Amino acid sequence: MQLNYKKFGEGFPLLILHGLLGSLDNWQTIAKRLAAVQPAPAETGGMKQTRNSQLATYILDQRNHGRSPHTDEFNYDLLSSDLLEFFEQQKIEKAHIIGHSMGGKAAMKFALEHSDKVSKLIVVDVAPVQYEDRHSDVFNALFAADVRNTNSREEVEKVLRDKLDNDETTVQFLLKSLTRPENSQSGFHWRFNLDSLSKNYSKISAVLTSSKQFAGETLFIKGEKSSYINAENFDSIEKLFPNNKLVEIKGAGHWVHAEKPQEFLKEIISFLES
Repeated sequence: MQLNYKKFGEGFPLLILHGLLGSLDNWQTIAKRLAAVQPAPAETGGMKQTRNSQLATYILDQRNHGRSPHTDEFNYDLLSSDLLEFFEQQKIEKAHIIGHSMGGKAAMKFALEHSDKVSKLIVVDVAPVQYEDRHSDVFNALFAADVRNTNSREEVEKVLRDKLDNDETTVQFLLKSLTRPENSQSGFHWRFNLDSLSKNYSKISAVLTSSKQFAGETLFIKGEKSSYINAENFDSIEKLFPNNKLVEIKGAGHWVHAEKPQEFLKEIISFLES
């Protein structure tokens, strides 16, 4: 699998994995900011060492998303395998990984199966548990839009608004993946594989299973207004990721990085430099 990606900066590798129905474009601003962060000076005299290198920040389109290949099959074993292949293609021995939502589950799966490849793990607003259906309304709206036979973005936007009760954040997030087919002046298509993601949704929302633990440093970031990480499912985090730290971003929902980017970056940088 040849994943589409962008790279910013040079230094120790940091990989970022987007969420369901997203793409690398959702993380471009954050990636550029992280790549531009200057390393903190190393402390001496027996004190803790801080990060002493800049970051080569990679943002990836996972399979069935963005400009990466589309397939009928989709599950976390495949996403983990795709990521391992990406490490090999880019000659990356070890990296920090950030994953949001579905991308967070993919990052967790990879860390559990390939712990020697992961330095620090950052999981954004998701736990390794099974979730109830949270996307049926979104999938219904996407299918209702019938983009192949639509002549304007405004028509698609109107359908999405009608079906999603004018949820501005979700509508604008989805519209980022709407594009014209190459060499065509009519109709649109989604950059994500709607049919496959809808068909395999139960695998996306399923619990992560592993006989292993990831003992490396792991930061879980949750949005204050989000219920994806909660008191009931935190035990699952403790069992698989015992060396964890949890921080909550005040005023943020599930899209923590988009809603509170400054606060989000502050926590990321602090964790990487600790």
